[in-house]
Amino acid sequence: MSLQAAGAVSPAAPVSAESLAQTPLHALHLRLGAKMVPFAGYAMPLQYPAGLLKEHLHTRAAAGFFDVSHMGQIALTPRSGDVAEAARALEALVPIDILGLGIGRQRYGFLTDEAGGILDDLMVARLADRLHVVVNAANKAADLARIRAHLPEGIDATLLPDALIALQGPKAADVLARLAPDTAAMRFMDVRAVEILGVPCLVSRSGYTGEDGFEIAVPAEQAEAVAEALLAAPEVMPVGLGARDSLRLEAGLPLHGADIDAGTSPVEASLAWAISPARRRGGARAGGFPGADRILAEMEAGPARRRVGLRLEGRAPVRADAPLFAAEAGGDSIGRVTSGGFGPTLGAPVAMGTLPAALAAPGTRVFAELRGQRLPLVVSPLPFVPAGFKRG
Repeated sequence: MSLQAAGAVSPAAPVSAESLAQTPLHALHLRLGAKMVPFAGYAMPLQYPAGLLKEHLHTRAAAGFFDVSHMGQIALTPRSGDVAEAARALEALVPIDILGLGIGRQRYGFLTDEAGGILDDLMVARLADRLHVVVNAANKAADLARIRAHLPEGIDATLLPDALIALQGPKAADVLARLAPDTAAMRFMDVRAVEILGVPCLVSRSGYTGEDGFEIAVPAEQAEAVAEALLAAPEVMPVGLGARDSLRLEAGLPLHGADIDAGTSPVEASLAWAISPARRRGGARAGGFPGADRILAEMEAGPARRRVGLRLEGRAPVRADAPLFAAEAGGDSIGRVTSGGFGPTLGAPVAMGTLPAALAAPGTRVFAELRGQRLPLVVSPLPFVPAGFKRG
């Protein structure tokens, strides 16, 4: 797993339970028998009694319930009521088109720094009165500070205390529609305010598993009641961080702090698709974001290296930080594995890593060093498991 890179604490660095923050669903996790671990400063469920393998496969076949309340939810609210002001201000920090984002829609993007690196990746939803931004747990304080430092007078940035629940899998839509019928018509990346058990929630049709599903922002005080109603459905199983990591790895989704970071540009990360045409050269609002010169130049000329998928020819998984080589013997390292593990859906190990652009084409054979031996890998298209998003 890649949990340590994302903020989990290794066994060599113990943290007392008293020093960890708790999500609004902490007591529920304990009742469900979760194994709790430190993650990004929170006590979080690694797995439940069913175990990682069953949790992973159940999410692919039916519906998995995830507590992702450790993530940061930031509201950008213009005092004038004109949400375009907030969109224009945030566009100065991200290379995506927020002004052109329709009300009730969401878009993936990233905060970049002046060198063109990815400070964090995020989701931005445009609502009638505000922007709703979801950022990574380990980065939320830094992200909030950076956003506030660049906002003009008249726009408030607030870190919300709400819980965040993810319901993922091919049966997720059926389950949620029983409690909130309006969600059935939502498309991938739609965002809608709905009531669940009379509780006002903000629902987006998105997630981090590659499956169809939803993320549900719920007031902290009512989170447990909503969670228990979802878990009462026979299709739903609670799923911890372990299976969340293996699911996103199979889906080819990058993890900030592992596959992408401030030393990685969006083009190197194979995320240039997320840079909106309006922000590219020749677009209506080209550039104007941190690192634009480097990022736009790499989009035209190509980067020196790329994030790639890697399929192992053997059965032994390779883990993060394993060095990569062009040949079975000799030569210097040409890259590294950034995430790796066993893919339960595939029944085989998979990995992601960085390679020189000249060696990043699918089908290229490279080698990872594991315990003094070099194991063969083949560059593979991402995702490893086809996405199940509802686009139409």
